[in-house]
Amino acid sequence: MNLLALIRRRAAAAGVSPPPRRTQPGSAPSRSLTDITDHLTEQHAAEEPRTPRPRRPPNRASVLLFPGQGSQFVGMGRGLLEYGNVREMFSVAQKVLGYDLLDLCLNGPEEDLMKTVHCQPAVFVTSLAAVERLNQENPEAVENCVTAAGFSVGEFAALVFSGAMDFAEALFAVKVRAEAMQKASDQTRSGMLSVIGKNQANYKHACLQAREHCLSLGIQNPVCSIANYLFPDGRVIAGHQEALDFLQKNSRKLHFARTRQLPVSGAFHTSLMEPAVEPLRDVLRELDVRRPIISVHSNVNGKRYMHDNHVRQQLVKQLVSPVKWEQILHEIYERNQGEDFPHTYEVGPGKQLGATLQKCNMKAFKNYKHIDVALPQD
Repeated sequence: MNLLALIRRRAAAAGVSPPPRRTQPGSAPSRSLTDITDHLTEQHAAEEPRTPRPRRPPNRASVLLFPGQGSQFVGMGRGLLEYGNVREMFSVAQKVLGYDLLDLCLNGPEEDLMKTVHCQPAVFVTSLAAVERLNQENPEAVENCVTAAGFSVGEFAALVFSGAMDFAEALFAVKVRAEAMQKASDQTRSGMLSVIGKNQANYKHACLQAREHCLSLGIQNPVCSIANYLFPDGRVIAGHQEALDFLQKNSRKLHFARTRQLPVSGAFHTSLMEPAVEPLRDVLRELDVRRPIISVHSNVNGKRYMHDNHVRQQLVKQLVSPVKWEQILHEIYERNQGEDFPHTYEVGPGKQLGATLQKCNMKAFKNYKHIDVALPQD
């Protein structure tokens, strides 16, 4: 197997343990990431029937959450090159993207890193670099992972981790996705608004009023809709900038406790992203996509991916559909009273997903840990 293929396989599985030959605790030393991924490569090549993973006690199981756009910052990736395949991952990224992603992550400039075309690949690669760090510092957390989920572009990293996509191919898809979303954003003056509402807030009716306001301004086919379901009373609304301005101006009447314009270039996860659909659909048709080896939850409906075509369909639909993150968290952490919660690791820049988990499920949050992507300098 050549180096690129090995890097792809290692990054694709990211330490997920195939159940048929799983070593019982105490019977043998824990396997390295290379051992695990080599085994997975053989398993895919042989096309063995899928075997259910043995259930782990909840207090031993782990969940990995992958952040999305907006979590990036200059300096991420610092100190991670010593872990696993991180150096090789950034080397492959440079070939796929055509520019030095590591230098951009470490040194900026911030204005360039914040661009959609750059920050999506940056978050994708550094999140998987965080998995390499976790695997070296706490291999059991990776071995015992039963579920993964990613926010928006983070879903691609979750699918790579689960073995559903190869690292280099998924990165190319992220590149195409980011470029297409940027191009779609450039066609319309639009944006995204973070909203925390009071109990009386009616988000859909507020969006309707904002669209009517746009019509009164002569804007044809105005867009204003919920783009992210974050936590109870926490939403992100996206659409034409005039609609967002209306919401902010009338926030008190609409029973919004707080609003904040997000530093993004477009109305992601709305119909304004329709021009980006075909480019992403075309590239996903060309990729080798497999059924995830562990549970991965779709942003579109919160449910688990069931097969390869399901993955392709939902990733395309995700572009123009709201991210149902609150629903995903309910799906992952719903359990019987008294049952233990798994250990949760947010792998990647920022702690936004931990904050949403805290607001959705405080008991689950007690077992949360962030795996940072910027280590302190000596």
